[in-house]
Amino acid sequence: MNLRKFLFALSFLLTIIRLSATAQRDSVALTTIIEKTQNYTTGHPIEKVFIQFDKPYYAAGDTIWLKAYVTAGLHIPSPLSKILYIDFINQQGILLNELKLQLVNGMANSFLPLPLNTYKRGDYRIRAYTRWMRNFDQAYFFNRTLSIGSTESNQVIPRITFKNSISEKTARIIADIVYKDQNGNPYANKKVNWRVMSDDQTIEKGRDQTDANGKLNINFLTDKVSALNTATVQTDLELDDKKLINKVFALETTPPDVDVQLFPEGGYLIDGIRSRVAFKALKPDGRGIDAKGNVTDNTGAVMASFDSQHLGMGVFAIQPENGKTYKANFTFADGTKTSIDLPTPRDEGINLSLNNSDADTLGIKIAANEAFFTRNQNKPFYVIAQSNGVICYAAQTNLKSPVYAASIPKSKFPTGIVQVTLFSVKGSPLSERIAFVRHNDLMNLSLRSDRQNYGRRQKVKMTVSAKNKELPAEGSFSVSVVDETLVPYDENDETTILSHLLLTSDLRGFIEKPNYYFNHPNSKTEADLDVLMLTQGYRRFSYRNIVSDRNPPITFLPEQGIEISGILRTNTGIPVSKGNVRLIIPDKSFSTQTQTDMSGNFRFANVLVSDSSKVTLNARDNPGGSNMVLTVTPFVTPPTSIFNNQTGYIANIDSAIHPYLENSLKQQNALNKTHTLEEVVIKDKAAPKKVSHSDFSTLQGLSIVADHTINGEQFKGCPVFFQCLAAQAIGLTSDGNNLYITRDYNAGTRTPVAVYVNGMATDYNYLQNINSDAVESVEIFLNDGLSGINRATNNKGVIEINLKKQPKGEKISKEQLADLLPKGYLVEFVPGGYDATRVFYAPKYDNPAAPRAGADLRSTIYWNPSIITDKTGAASFDFFNADGTGTYKAIIQGIDKDGNLGWYIYRYKVQ
Repeated sequence: MNLRKFLFALSFLLTIIRLSATAQRDSVALTTIIEKTQNYTTGHPIEKVFIQFDKPYYAAGDTIWLKAYVTAGLHIPSPLSKILYIDFINQQGILLNELKLQLVNGMANSFLPLPLNTYKRGDYRIRAYTRWMRNFDQAYFFNRTLSIGSTESNQVIPRITFKNSISEKTARIIADIVYKDQNGNPYANKKVNWRVMSDDQTIEKGRDQTDANGKLNINFLTDKVSALNTATVQTDLELDDKKLINKVFALETTPPDVDVQLFPEGGYLIDGIRSRVAFKALKPDGRGIDAKGNVTDNTGAVMASFDSQHLGMGVFAIQPENGKTYKANFTFADGTKTSIDLPTPRDEGINLSLNNSDADTLGIKIAANEAFFTRNQNKPFYVIAQSNGVICYAAQTNLKSPVYAASIPKSKFPTGIVQVTLFSVKGSPLSERIAFVRHNDLMNLSLRSDRQNYGRRQKVKMTVSAKNKELPAEGSFSVSVVDETLVPYDENDETTILSHLLLTSDLRGFIEKPNYYFNHPNSKTEADLDVLMLTQGYRRFSYRNIVSDRNPPITFLPEQGIEISGILRTNTGIPVSKGNVRLIIPDKSFSTQTQTDMSGNFRFANVLVSDSSKVTLNARDNPGGSNMVLTVTPFVTPPTSIFNNQTGYIANIDSAIHPYLENSLKQQNALNKTHTLEEVVIKDKAAPKKVSHSDFSTLQGLSIVADHTINGEQFKGCPVFFQCLAAQAIGLTSDGNNLYITRDYNAGTRTPVAVYVNGMATDYNYLQNINSDAVESVEIFLNDGLSGINRATNNKGVIEINLKKQPKGEKISKEQLADLLPKGYLVEFVPGGYDATRVFYAPKYDNPAAPRAGADLRSTIYWNPSIITDKTGAASFDFFNADGTGTYKAIIQGIDKDGNLGWYIYRYKVQ
């Protein structure tokens, strides 16, 4: 479906407005709300991203395989964007890698190796978005935490727990770490050096010894509270052979006790109105905990009793009385107790509630207390229900009695979240509730194998069947087959195309076990889902902003291809209007030219460039062209805020996924044996001295050793040097055209780092013209030592970029010198085209009984992101099992051309 068809279909949907049978004549206010909503949705269509991974977690040294789906409207493959960005961010908020994928029919697939020297043990945030999605709240980007475990030999498996107490001014940090070996034996009476670090700042350190159970206790008080948000606990466990085993843990800053939140239905309590109040009880790790208790008034009388029904969530009903206050008294599964005040009831008000228990209708109830009814009797009120930005129901009624009830056929809504809002005649939202409507309209997707039981390395033939109701469905699907013995995982905890596109993509915050609501739906899951709707935030669609015309500005247009843009100036900084800029792609023998506008801006749209292609921009062909300077507009990623204590992470990775890590270690050992080389002794002259800051008098006074040094090899082939510098500069944060020390930036200090190139002070524009391959090294100093640079330049910290030296003994001609110096009118760079993809390697065993050359230890047995069903809704594929025995699990999910979603799990045995 092309863009024009998509927008037409969207506009057509928006014109279908249903009024209830009791609704009276439309008022101006209701019409205004509907028209403004339609205009907003037409001008701000919503894109969503879902990514399927071949596994739920990984080990350092693995490769991640993935497929991305980008949808718009009612889940049709998006025609808006043709580029998807996927960021891999560590726990300190540093962007480690970025994939740029070309979307075809809203889909793309790729892979990402996890080299041991880059990806360490820890939790990583995967963030995916299109450029269009950046116009809206980042909370609705695709976000997922992926845990990466360690496969180091002689593995020490630790478990850490926190019992911290943190206030605004001081923090008591209490951590217990238990060290055990792979067999569960404790490392008793071992010396441990520990330190708590935030960036390069040491908050606390010590040296202690484990007890007989292998437990180490860390207990200290600090006033460096703000630094704890980025802190890690680093320990060195000393073994009998004096070998030190280093482990790093994210420091948890979550509350030490159970946290309880209360959510009155409709938004608030009202005197005299019986209302439901939902609650959510969370452990310090952000996951739910069972609770029970009662509600008492200020006289001690019990007004209600309750029990949680799912993951710490539950609901009770209460009718507040004027002049009374109320407390909810909780007893949690761990034996702890707490009491919290209910929100103060309003003296006057009207409330909206929903009854979602009927399969065919959604019940609406509007209740006003006596004070509100007296003041507003016979005044009109409006009820509007929308889903995915489309108004599916709108009604007007006059307040003729304190209670008004109606039923809306659920057939008016698509499957997904429905937002129902009560408005005053002035168009002000008064009360709101969200509900989940489920129809039996998901794709009937299934997998079947030619047998149920197989032998090791035996060939498996699978067939796919996809139907929309009874009609064949042509669609695109991704399939992952894993050895479930090596990769155990709770299906309820998975993020699937159903749970994400229909549920979590529209909600703020973490949803625990999202697939529970779709795995095996029944009356219990429906009731639990309704309580989730009562407790979870939904702010994607704000009527207050729409009615008051406070729509988000459109800063980023949808990308239809790679764009190269920038500005042409004279060397005095004056923009050059109607200047010529030529773009050349040498390896494609392609050349084109454009002219700048009145402000000196130029733009090349839909540039067809591969991932490693070099692009040259040249403005020499202008009068005075040798005195002109080209500046390329960099792609600045959204801020990568720290996600310390991101809910959903695995605190004790090594023990939680031990079977998988043990198998991964065997795989790596087998690979290392295969690639072992004979020792070679090389005799040569000592390597020449590398360029460093000490070679430049302007940088005298800096520390002899930099806080961080980046080898120039890490910039080799980098398209835009500044972008790669920002990504690899440890301890620094990029914002706009400047770099800042991360710990100061997070504390609110916005003083940029001073930047030097070969001892010369420079700025962002100069860095744009640096050839990445000419960089010898980059030295980062988090303070200026005794140099006085920061005081003189009003900066904080110093970066020195050392360019490679010309070899001694070679005379440099004027022409060579001119070639070495940056030319302002000429820019050569690799813009970073689409990341390449490759086919997942799966061995073939034509004769499974033949002698085995080596063990097949694969955990991902098969991965195929491009399963396409034909006009009959069928597809087939085959692969060979590995050596692992037990249960193999095949997961297929995807979308058809009409936006119907499908997900299915199939298991078979290997003996």
